[in-house]
Amino acid sequence: MRTNKYLFTLLFFTISIIAFAQNQTAKVAGVVLDENNKPVADVNVSYQTKSVTTDANGFYEITVPANQKVVLVFTHTSLKKITATFQLKPNENLEWHVVMTDKAEQLSDVVITSNKRRVQGITSIEPETIRKNPSAMPGVESVLKTFAGVNANNELSSGYNVRGGNYDENLVYVNEIEVYRPFLIRSGQQEGLSFTNTDMVQNVDFSAGGFQAKYGDKLSSVLDITYRKPTKYGITAEASFLGGSLTGEGISKNKKWSAITGVRFRDNSLLVNSQETSTNYHPTFIDVQTNVNFTPNKRWQYSFLGNASQNKYSYQPLTRQTNFGTIDEPIALQVFYEGQENDKYQTLFGAFKTTFSANDNNTYKLITSVYHTQEQEYFDILAAYYLGDVDTNIGSETLGQVTYNRGIGEQLNHARNDLDALIFNAEVKGVHQINNKKQQIEWGFKYTRENIRDRIVEWEVIDSAGFSINPPIINLPHNDQPYNPYVGPLVPYQNVRATNFVDINRFSGYAQWSTKTKLGENQLWITAGSRFHSWVVSGDGIATGKTQTVFSPRVQLSLKPDWEKDMVFRFAAGFYHQPPFYRELRDMDGVVNPNVKAQQSIHFVLSNDYNFKMNNRPFKLVTEAYYKTMTDVNTYTLENVRIRYRANNDATAYAYGLDMRLNGEFVPGTESWLSFGYMKTEENQNDRGYIARPTDQRLKFGILFQDYMPNIPNMKLYLNLVYNTGLPGGSPSYADSYDYQTRLRDYRRADVGFSYVLTEKNNERPNGHWLKKFQDLSVGFEIFNLFNNQNAITNTWVRDVYTKNQYGIPNYMTTRVFNIKLTAKL
Repeated sequence: MRTNKYLFTLLFFTISIIAFAQNQTAKVAGVVLDENNKPVADVNVSYQTKSVTTDANGFYEITVPANQKVVLVFTHTSLKKITATFQLKPNENLEWHVVMTDKAEQLSDVVITSNKRRVQGITSIEPETIRKNPSAMPGVESVLKTFAGVNANNELSSGYNVRGGNYDENLVYVNEIEVYRPFLIRSGQQEGLSFTNTDMVQNVDFSAGGFQAKYGDKLSSVLDITYRKPTKYGITAEASFLGGSLTGEGISKNKKWSAITGVRFRDNSLLVNSQETSTNYHPTFIDVQTNVNFTPNKRWQYSFLGNASQNKYSYQPLTRQTNFGTIDEPIALQVFYEGQENDKYQTLFGAFKTTFSANDNNTYKLITSVYHTQEQEYFDILAAYYLGDVDTNIGSETLGQVTYNRGIGEQLNHARNDLDALIFNAEVKGVHQINNKKQQIEWGFKYTRENIRDRIVEWEVIDSAGFSINPPIINLPHNDQPYNPYVGPLVPYQNVRATNFVDINRFSGYAQWSTKTKLGENQLWITAGSRFHSWVVSGDGIATGKTQTVFSPRVQLSLKPDWEKDMVFRFAAGFYHQPPFYRELRDMDGVVNPNVKAQQSIHFVLSNDYNFKMNNRPFKLVTEAYYKTMTDVNTYTLENVRIRYRANNDATAYAYGLDMRLNGEFVPGTESWLSFGYMKTEENQNDRGYIARPTDQRLKFGILFQDYMPNIPNMKLYLNLVYNTGLPGGSPSYADSYDYQTRLRDYRRADVGFSYVLTEKNNERPNGHWLKKFQDLSVGFEIFNLFNNQNAITNTWVRDVYTKNQYGIPNYMTTRVFNIKLTAKL
């Protein structure tokens, strides 16, 4: 009832606002930027005999005819001309942003881009593709999970791992500002919302390895997101059985102020109720984001990015039954619960960014940000479990039910975990064009202070048939219950108690140089640079750690041969360090080790980027081979999405693989892609030999497909399909990983969405028609887990004191779920 209440309220609110929308004339408007995202003034935008000029903010607006091809020409005295071809509908208002460089490249009539991202090995994702992609957890991350080399086996989490790394090894930037994940999240269903609001996004760039020195200190990948600067007033709204969103944007009359603000609400009850555990589940996930920009003149720009979010996770499990075993000997786990879990995650984030353009060749930026999170994790859950035989007699009235219990036990889990983290960043950057803009120098210097206040009180007690189970990692007197009495001490199966007040001060910086030159008749791009990072850990009751410093030189070479075929070859190599964040300093017992070293990885990436046409439609095939060698590895265990580090740098590791991605217009006018990845990663702890890492995902297939129905052109189809081979992790988290190398079952997931666009034929409707008020109005129907595959994220280990056996019972993810949504834009 609560979900319906929010849904209908949002629907009513959305329709009420949209009813006041006014029809707009057909026009093209946008902002012209240079390579550094700096507005370009005095750009002439022309169509036949009509022309306009961009203002000091790079803004332009031009009216064009509808229902015919229109060729806009963008010209500037020092930048290369760009043309773009459109065919607009009557009353359509198109937002089109242009990036002009001295060496721009036009890939097609309607797609304009520069060589810059291509030669850097960066993949760009269209925001519209992200918004339309069907997923149980919508957002940028759901699209990334269809890429080769990007893996995740949890559809309720925005976390992902790249080429053998874990969830903590990925950089995420929004408007050049680093954003953070919650600390205490242990399961995907607690996450609720990704930080990124897709309705506010303008550009999304992703690099899976071998990235430049200007990006920060993580081992695996970079996700670089830019929120858009509005050029007009508009409202976008969405409502579904999983929640809703409302985004408003506008610009002042003098074009100096602009702002975009989004509110999102999420309720995962529909998804969680499809799992095996019957629960009373009352989550509320809500956030508000705003991006405000002020450009008083062409030299100065100011912006503010703010976010406030609150996730409340209330969970009261009731019962669960999981059938497992073999066909000949099926077994069922029945669990009856008492107690509940109440978690709360509250985040405040604010960032100010100032950009000063001294002249056309020199730009300086000052960025400051504050991130504050308060998290609590409270639960007391008693689980009484029964292991029993399942009736397999077809025709029996008790078919599928438990007829005989072979093991009985109880498990009590308790936690009172609190965390308060305050992170402050201040950074200055510079970009300089030299040698008539043929070369570029970039540099930056950053100070970060992290203040963490953390209390962990967490324990678990287990008994089987009335006998307490002792922990396997503590040397206790021999226990042969029930055949002989146990006379040793009674201790919890797991017990972690710690209070940590930690301060971390960091200084980091980078400098890099890039140029474009010729190698014979071939084009060559070179980027070389280096980073440094210095940090020290201190705190109450913690011996101040030693100051540690690391250096990370990196280089990229891209060659475009003078061939008829459009190919680019790229080689990247470099050092990548990951100085420990707070979670990496804390060991399994909650004790902080201030002298944990930075994990070090050396990347080698060789890739080929091939643009071609098939059936007169554009396609691209990207192939990347990579090898990573790692030292001072901080090993960890992975349970659902919770990572627990050993904090001792006791291992070396490696990862290698091959990623392939073919994308293009398989269906005219729509972009789709197929991806394939092979990857192997292993680690060697204390010279005991190499074993699979927790993220050793060997094979990966991903498909994102878009189509429309020829007989019903208003009906669009979106398919998201992923297949991953099984991860290690089928063993108990407390076990010695060298003794247990079992894997989970393969992960298979297909999500499909159908969208009926009511505004598809607006150009044929008369003026005054109520649908003319909308730029887009569509009704969608989504099916998550289309084929109802049973995917397991971990195993629950149940112990039987009589037989001395341990049973690994899969924890299955969501089953098939149906969803309906309404999307409106004006």
